[in-house]
Amino acid sequence: MQQYFKVKAKHPDAILLFRVGDFYETFGEDAVTASQVLGIVQTKRNNGGSDIELAGFPYHSMDLYLPRLVRAGFRVAICEQLEKPSPQKKIVRRGVTEIVTPGVAVDDKLLDHKSNNFLASVFFGKKDMAGLSLLDVSTGEFLVCEGSISYIDKLVQSFKPSEVLFPKDRQKAFLQQFGDKLYTYMLDEWVYTLDYARERLLEHFEVKNLKGFGVEDMELAQVAAGATLHYLATTENKNLAHINGLSRLQSEAYVWLDRFTIRNLELAYSNHDTGVPLIQVLDHTVSPMGARLLKKWVVLPLTSLQAINNRLDVVSYFTSNQALDQELGQYLQQIGDLERLISKVPLGKINPREVKQVQRALDLILPIKELLGSAENSQLAKIGEGLNPCPILRAEIEKQIVEDPPVNLSKGGVMADGFNDELDELRNIVRNSKDLLLDIQKREVSRTGISSLKIGFNNVFGYYLEVTNKYKNQVPEDWTRKQTLTNAERYITDELKKLEGKILGAEEKILDIEERLYEELVITLADYIQPIQHNAGLLARVDCLLSFARAAARYNYCRPVLNEGTGITIRQGRHPVIEQQLPIDSPYVPNDVHLDTEEQQVMMITGPNMAGKSALLRQTALICLMAQMGCFVPAESAALGLVDKVFTRVGASDNISSGESTFMVEMNETASIMNNISDRSLILLDEIGRGTSTYDGISIAWSIAEYLHNNGQARPKTLFATHYHELNELANKFERIKNFSIATKEVGQKVIFLRKLVPGGSQHSFGIHVAKMAGMPRSIVERAAHILTQLEQKSIQTEEAGSGGVNAPKADTSKISTETLQLSIFETVDPTAGRIKEALQDLNINNMTPIECMMKLNELRGLLEE
Repeated sequence: MQQYFKVKAKHPDAILLFRVGDFYETFGEDAVTASQVLGIVQTKRNNGGSDIELAGFPYHSMDLYLPRLVRAGFRVAICEQLEKPSPQKKIVRRGVTEIVTPGVAVDDKLLDHKSNNFLASVFFGKKDMAGLSLLDVSTGEFLVCEGSISYIDKLVQSFKPSEVLFPKDRQKAFLQQFGDKLYTYMLDEWVYTLDYARERLLEHFEVKNLKGFGVEDMELAQVAAGATLHYLATTENKNLAHINGLSRLQSEAYVWLDRFTIRNLELAYSNHDTGVPLIQVLDHTVSPMGARLLKKWVVLPLTSLQAINNRLDVVSYFTSNQALDQELGQYLQQIGDLERLISKVPLGKINPREVKQVQRALDLILPIKELLGSAENSQLAKIGEGLNPCPILRAEIEKQIVEDPPVNLSKGGVMADGFNDELDELRNIVRNSKDLLLDIQKREVSRTGISSLKIGFNNVFGYYLEVTNKYKNQVPEDWTRKQTLTNAERYITDELKKLEGKILGAEEKILDIEERLYEELVITLADYIQPIQHNAGLLARVDCLLSFARAAARYNYCRPVLNEGTGITIRQGRHPVIEQQLPIDSPYVPNDVHLDTEEQQVMMITGPNMAGKSALLRQTALICLMAQMGCFVPAESAALGLVDKVFTRVGASDNISSGESTFMVEMNETASIMNNISDRSLILLDEIGRGTSTYDGISIAWSIAEYLHNNGQARPKTLFATHYHELNELANKFERIKNFSIATKEVGQKVIFLRKLVPGGSQHSFGIHVAKMAGMPRSIVERAAHILTQLEQKSIQTEEAGSGGVNAPKADTSKISTETLQLSIFETVDPTAGRIKEALQDLNINNMTPIECMMKLNELRGLLEE
């Protein structure tokens, strides 16, 4: 226990799994936690003092229990026995060999093969600037960037790291910006200093400066990245040869998508348990590397016309060459996760079966290289040229490892025959010794006449002769009895013991030699980390482009035409996700959308609830983003000017934990949009102002639309969906604002949603109809319809019988003025003036006496004085 407490003191924030013989034990608070999380029995032991809690599990169950602890959000320190037990040592030496956290997990059972497992590090700079690093220890991918804190937030939302590091003194700032839903770990402030962090980077990459990585001047990013390497060292991850480069995320190379847009458009993740993100529709990859790369492509659409067209050219080539598509797909499917396999080499976690898979993957690269090289597409030919089959390494693995090796090296039978003379000689001894054992058995049977004589083996006595009780009187005197069983006796002989020494010594030596030879092979494998990682990256790229081609063929997508202009023209566009979720007998209704900066900058879209306004907004943005990912799009045709920023303000949400109401969140998101617009921006506004009173809401919506049209700095293309029909008036006042609506058809008491975008505004919302469709109690729906009729007549009539239900209380008939409920923003008078106007309109001057006129004027003056 003294040894345990000494180790635990070094890792107080981790659950310590303490190896004791064949078990991993936990003690004290760790035992209480482990028993609750893992569902294992908690007991107590007394070591001469007070009772101490105890909970453990067998060492061979580590793969079952470790993932549970990590997924539950715990850091786990694994303390192993560092030497073999012996009679001379009372307590074996132990030490922590690995600390597993959500961000540094490399075990296959802890990872999703279709997603990166990023460890993020955030460093807060001055003037709202920050640096970010993203490292996947399981693949060696190391990304860095710096920029505004909102940009860093956006990247964190996009990449969804499993763990985020930040300095202890910035906890408040971190929670304020990123919230409390991320798994975090705080490091000492001195770790986040430029001198220390930069030194860690230079030392790790063995360079004199960081110019080769393009991050020499990115000091905030350097600090974040250096802190990450420091953290890896503290978690016993020291062999990191597979982390051999830094990649810079250049904000200008990708479409700006703020955190709200990523959430609202559901690109990589859905906001709902049953929701379907865009990537689920586009992902037809067949390799884990391709699936992970596709996620990055989806959240990082390109802004370079050349780079986009390069991808589109390959997708177009694949769609017209189905045979090549299928052949490449078959090879890629067998590659396995080459990227993560080679990353296990420096970590010392690659097993013999995985080494053999590396060889098979390299074998498959040969035909892939030939196929790509013969393709009539320059991009594919270039990828084929870059693939390296590593022939020397392939030959070495094939020569040294058996065709079907075991997973566990300690089981033996890993290294092939004919590779090492000493190993072959020892194996020959073992194989022939089995025949010798059989010879001994036959001789002793012949000598003693005991026909049922058997030779067996156990770990306590080694080899033995077993005689049933029926023949024990026939046992020779030179046999030595070693064990008595219920129905038999076990004996040994000098000859048997000598042969046992040879066999057991040979088997032990065989395991030692196999372990040594395997380690040498792994060292050789480490020399090929970079070329194999390069291969994995190229194969992932091909897989992603094949995935786009398959989606295009399966869902009838067209190739978009991108240009340097600012216009967007989509003919018969469809929502890529919704159209796949509809029943077969309910085809998606396509729509045309045209936006530009000269004639139709803002489309003001009105229409009833559930008509499809939000779907139209989202599909327009998704089509633009898919095009800039290099993917074909769900439309008959699409001519698109490059978009540099996409903003959305869709739906209602709140952030109660931070004291922000639904409307406050709405205004935060809208303010972010207004402060970042450009001519190439695409803005989607859905129901702006609905979170407050009618007066405030319409005023804000009106003012925003005016600003987007008249700000004088930029003309962002805008789709503005609203229920405020008064906003239709904007089209009469501003030349680049046009009215559109989603068509409906009324048949009797029913409303049919045609989901077709047509020119001109709408004057109906059909909210009560939607309430009825949702299953609202009939009495509420009928009462709402009745109130609506009366509101439209400027009054609400409360009837004696009431529509609120059979037991509703009777009420006197009353008339309630609704001027304050439905006042249009286009009225040029205040409410008092309205009352005066109404009173004047009710006068019949021809029938009034002079005295009555004077009295009425006095009454009107009284209204002004109220």
